[in-house]
Amino acid sequence: MVLNEEVFLVNIENIEAFVYVIHCGSFNKAAEALYLSQPSVTARIQSLERELDCKLFDRQGKQVQITEEGKRFLPYAQQILLTYQKGKLYVNQKRSQPEEFRIGCTVSVSNYIIPELLPRLKHMFPNTQYRISTGTTDDIVNKVLNKEVDIGFVRNVNHPHLQSIKFYEDPISLYAYENHPFVGMDSLTVEEIAEQPLVFFECGALDWLRIHRVFENLAQPPNIQIQTDNSEMAKKLVLRQAGISFLPGLCVQQEIADGKLVPLYVPETVGISLQTNVISNHGEHLQFLKEIIEIGKQLNYK
Repeated sequence: MVLNEEVFLVNIENIEAFVYVIHCGSFNKAAEALYLSQPSVTARIQSLERELDCKLFDRQGKQVQITEEGKRFLPYAQQILLTYQKGKLYVNQKRSQPEEFRIGCTVSVSNYIIPELLPRLKHMFPNTQYRISTGTTDDIVNKVLNKEVDIGFVRNVNHPHLQSIKFYEDPISLYAYENHPFVGMDSLTVEEIAEQPLVFFECGALDWLRIHRVFENLAQPPNIQIQTDNSEMAKKLVLRQAGISFLPGLCVQQEIADGKLVPLYVPETVGISLQTNVISNHGEHLQFLKEIIEIGKQLNYK
């Protein structure tokens, strides 16, 4: 039994060397990528050629060219290697899967993303319990760094001690309640918007500076009646006709579907969006991160 396992491992290593030589374009570069010496890679290729009883490469000096036999074997080699790596990852993930997974996030993420994400994550890791905590982006960054939470959903940040992956980009648009005079207008001027009562949601992200700049050249400041850092509050105030508001699209999806809120076209704000990233300490919780990003794709978060 031990002998069979050793032979299997050698075969996997030989196949890995074969795939890496093709991917890297040379034996030397493959050796560097695999942290091996060039003779070790050569020996593995030669061993594989003996096992397959065929020549996989034509060697012309330092140049290597894959043979027809090698081309035919390549897709099978890639599939074998991929299956082995997936199996190894699955075994290790099951072994190291935490009993509790701690997620830190901003309030908007907790309201609109976590309820969609968590049931799917629970399906992928059914034996794990989840603890969710909310805070500002700075709060969550510090909690991840201090390992008080495992991953965080925050605004677009870069930190040398963290890996930060784009998870979702949420367009910011101007929204009005149904029957507002602006509803049905093809385009609005900044001057017209500035005269209206505004409920101004401000989350502190740099993207909101672009909203401020829309009004900076006006003779009179915009008619901001209410300022809040809570998108739910801003949305409900618009629904109660306290004013119109610039809001992220994710928080108003249901109200738009119900016809209670209407997006207004403002040329100056096209392309402005809020980016949400998922962060963790380097090299940690990779399987969770991979599944979270995949779930985001399934939910059309991009």
